[in-house]
Amino acid sequence: MSSTRAAPTTHKIPESVLVIIHTPGCEVLLIERADKPGAWQSVTGAKDQVDEPFDATAIREVAEETGIRIGTPAVPRTALVDWGLRNVYEIFPVWRHRYAPGVTHNTEHVFGLTVPRDTPITLAPREHLAWRWLPWREAADACFSFSNAEAILQLPRFTPCDTPLPRR
Repeated sequence: MSSTRAAPTTHKIPESVLVIIHTPGCEVLLIERADKPGAWQSVTGAKDQVDEPFDATAIREVAEETGIRIGTPAVPRTALVDWGLRNVYEIFPVWRHRYAPGVTHNTEHVFGLTVPRDTPITLAPREHLAWRWLPWREAADACFSFSNAEAILQLPRFTPCDTPLPRR
């Protein structure tokens, strides 16, 4: 019996997800890259298989990079929302060797994930050094990636962010 699943590729697939993890109060989770200390970002990651659905990629990457399990009572599957935004950007030359020869651009699909503020975070130590919650505008300013910053600035389109939060 043959499988309809595509065989794994040796190169990264130039289709990825960007997941803006945020609280109902519009604080955004940022994680610091281990391979580029000082570079803060949201969860990102490429498809593992060409036919992997983008929402499955998002669920996998969030779990791998933060330990957050989507589909649990604390973070139901409905908390993950495809924002319908796509970014096409040039792959940084330092990372192009991961892709097939001649691949220079990636298409990124943007998702939002609403989680409780007290959601435990467990980083993948080979990938990330630290994490922090920031108000959405500050998070956008802190991102090293232009497309990540622009996606965070879209958060008020998907959840109300203009109400000031009480300080704890």
